[in-house]
This record gives sequence, C-alpha cells and structure tokens, in this order.
Amino acid sequence: MLEDDLSVTLMRLGLATLLGLVLGFERERHGHDAGLRTHGLVALSSGMLTLSALELVEHHGEGDPVRVIQGLAQAIGFIAGGLIFVRGGDVRNMTTAASLWMAAAVGITAGAGQYILVLAGTALAVLLLVAATFVERMLPKNGGSPDSQKSVQMPNRRGSVVPSPPPGQLGEEEK
Repeated sequence: MLEDDLSVTLMRLGLATLLGLVLGFERERHGHDAGLRTHGLVALSSGMLTLSALELVEHHGEGDPVRVIQGLAQAIGFIAGGLIFVRGGDVRNMTTAASLWMAAAVGITAGAGQYILVLAGTALAVLLLVAATFVERMLPKNGGSPDSQKSVQMPNRRGSVVPSPPPGQLGEEEK
C-alpha cells in the first residue's frame, strides 16, 4: 500500500494532519494549551501508526491493526488525562482532553482510508465545539445569570467536597 501508491499515503496523512489542525484551531482560538501543533501532531502520528499497522498486515500477514488502534487510544487517553486538572474544586481542560482524543480518532480513520467517516466525524466535532460554546454562553449557570461562572465540585481524597472560596478571594496563582 505505502510503497505502491505514495499519493494515497500522502493524501491519508495530509487529511489526518489537516483535520487535526482544524480541531486544534478551535482550541488555539480560545487560548488552550493543546492547540494547533498538538492536535495536528496527534492526528498525523495516529495516521502514521495506523498506516504502518495496515502495511505490516498487508505485506507480512502479521500483526493486528486493531491492537495498534487500542494502544493509540490508551496512550492518547493517558496524554489527555494529563491535561485535566482540578483547581479549587473546579475541573479544567475536559473539552481540550476530549478534543485531543478526537484528533487521534481523526488520524486513525484517515490512516485507515475511511474518508467519509473522518470527514463526517471532524465536521460534527467542530460543529459541536463551536455550537456548544455558543449555547453554553447563552445558558444560565448555577442558577445565576448567563455571565456567571460554572463550577464543578470534585471530592478530595477522603470523599468530601472541597468548598470553593468566594469570588475574588483566590489571590495570585501559585508558581
């Protein structure tokens, strides 16, 4: 596959990278840590590993591409989990982590040559990211006005919820 048709390989990897960049642009636009480069690289590397697994099966009859995809999902889950953090009981970066996981799915499906799936999935992901942001701004949060902050409370290690300090009393961020 790879050796026989360089244009197909370049199209698959290019599509994975381009659609990863599209997902990353939305995150970059909002100033999140994992932006253009991160999403583009995750999608490209996922596409490369998927193509490599397919190539091994095609030419050597060995290997299982599904195991490669499983490993990718696990590795990206680990990286995405590292993006999520809790500050003062508030959970941060959940959407960025999910978006990064989506970039891996984009790379896998583009690498596998599933063009309709990768284009439809990316379009829906971008629509969801943009539309949900718009809708979230319009909805009141925590019973307050649409401009009030949304807070998700996380239990501490003992299982009790850490109370959030009143607004304006957090002080400077710790370095």
